[in-house]
Amino acid sequence: MELREELMKEMVLLRERNPCVDGSIACTVDGLTIASDLRGEGQDQTAALSAAVLAMSRRMMALAGRGGLEETLISGTAGFAAFYAAGPTIVLTVLAEPGTNLGLLRLEGRKTAASVAAIAARKQ
Repeated sequence: MELREELMKEMVLLRERNPCVDGSIACTVDGLTIASDLRGEGQDQTAALSAAVLAMSRRMMALAGRGGLEETLISGTAGFAAFYAAGPTIVLTVLAEPGTNLGLLRLEGRKTAASVAAIAARKQ
C-alpha cells in the first residue's frame, strides 16, 4: 500500500474515534499535501499554512527553551485547529468542531501523529 493510502486510513480512524473531528491533512514540512481527509477546497493552502505553523511553533519552543514541540492548538469561534509534528518530515493538522473535548482531541491527535510518523519511517 502506498504512503497516501496508509495515511488516509489513519485519518479516517481518527475521525471514527473522535466524531468531533471535521477532517485532517498530512503534509510535508515544506507544505506539500501528502493525504487529505478535508472536505471542500483550500487543501493546498491549508497544507502550506500547516507547515508554516509547525516551523513557527518549533522555533518558538526552541527560543523559549521549552523543549521539543508536541502540538500547537488554535482555538477559534467556529472550532479548533491542532497541529502535530508527525516525525521530522510530516505535519498532521486536525480540524475539530466547537465544543470538542480537547483532552480527547489531544490524545487522539498525538496517537494519530505517532502512527503517521511510523508509517512514513517504514516507507523511506
